[in-house]
Amino acid sequence: MLTRCQIFRPISLVTAAGLLVATLGMACRDGQEETTQNNSAGATTSPPNATTAPPEATTAPPSATTAPPEAATAPPEATTAPPSATTEHERVRSPGVSDAQVLFGQSAAFSGPARELGRQMRLGIEAAFHEANQAGGVHGRRLKLETMDDAYEDDYAYTNTEQLIENNEVFALVGAVGTPTSRAASPLAHAAGVPFLGPFTGAEFLRDPRLDNVLNFRASYYQETEEMVARLTADLGVTRVAVLYQDDSYGQNGLEGTRLALERRELKPVASWHYPRNTSAVKGAALRIIAANPEAVIMIGSYAPVVRTIELVRRELDPVLMAVSFVGSNALADALGEDGAGVYVTQVVPLPRDGGIPVVARYHSAISEYEPGAEPGFVSLEGYLAGRLAVAGLETCGPELSRECFLRSLQDAETIDIDGIQLKYGPGDNQGSDTVFLTVIGADGKYHQVEKLGDPYPGSPRTTPAP
Repeated sequence: MLTRCQIFRPISLVTAAGLLVATLGMACRDGQEETTQNNSAGATTSPPNATTAPPEATTAPPSATTAPPEAATAPPEATTAPPSATTEHERVRSPGVSDAQVLFGQSAAFSGPARELGRQMRLGIEAAFHEANQAGGVHGRRLKLETMDDAYEDDYAYTNTEQLIENNEVFALVGAVGTPTSRAASPLAHAAGVPFLGPFTGAEFLRDPRLDNVLNFRASYYQETEEMVARLTADLGVTRVAVLYQDDSYGQNGLEGTRLALERRELKPVASWHYPRNTSAVKGAALRIIAANPEAVIMIGSYAPVVRTIELVRRELDPVLMAVSFVGSNALADALGEDGAGVYVTQVVPLPRDGGIPVVARYHSAISEYEPGAEPGFVSLEGYLAGRLAVAGLETCGPELSRECFLRSLQDAETIDIDGIQLKYGPGDNQGSDTVFLTVIGADGKYHQVEKLGDPYPGSPRTTPAP
């Protein structure tokens, strides 16, 4: 669009009247320069791109997390102006949608101790999108994923999400990793009406039916811890259960789920202790748990601190050791090596190596096509299923795509079938699957699905319940 300045400049040298116009043009330029300077000054307060943040970015100064209101609400021209190539037809669509593409965003951990979780979720989502793109896209549109690194820190998750929504103008967010990071990001998505799809967390707050923009794929942490306690008490007669948990909303959610499950059986934890997020500083917590002499230890953490806890506890005791799915199963088994035998992990997706399951066979094909040599895993399989859920919503909505149609097509579907994985949403229910699988690491270093604790499995160190 031409400005008044651009219209007036060409005639400013022609006539005497043009001198007056030239004067006006100079005034206009001064106004532009002042506006540019003001905008530039505002730009310096924007948070750095978290994708390239060095390790010390996880301890960013408070200004990065508590930006003043004017930093979070940039001038309209900075956040709502459409790209120069946007046509009038495209402006009526939801952000992130063009004739050729649908843009999704992901803020997740790609650095720091939880980096494998983010990397594997991204691998699965991108494999699903690549599979769809190879088939011509969805209704002629290719799917693109734009990712940003939050290092599993809630302040970066907030600023990343703000940038993805306001600056990058993504259509939807998919595959967020973690409870504290999702707690920071999801309110922004809800306020903007942006779909928040398939987060890698079982946090209870995301199951709130008022969050009509959230579509969870997986079972909750309450369901995982209920399965653990049910199996411990029914299969082995265990009554003394201790809990190690991460000192944040993720760990506290898992602790509460365990407490409630025990309470239903008139039990309570014999010990519960925590460690700081993004550290392996678990020695103090492990010593307190050891002192309580538990028969079982439930661990609500990520793989690095859980590995250290297992090492410390097993020096003194031989309890049943169990972790929830967020632990990062592949990374856990790799880090434990031969010491992993007998460690149980609840899962929310099938065994990723079982090619006899139709959806797993298709997942194998998708990740090998997208990244040859990539190793199948629980986290990337969950990412793939989250990506397939996004594809299902796009397909059902049709060519006239909008955020509202996308959400409604999934929420109102009687059943969403992803190669045999059945997802059901409905009024007051934004969680598609309630299934929890019980797995154990064998002496062979691989995960095996079992129905009960104490059941034999290939390479099992014992084939009968502990006395």
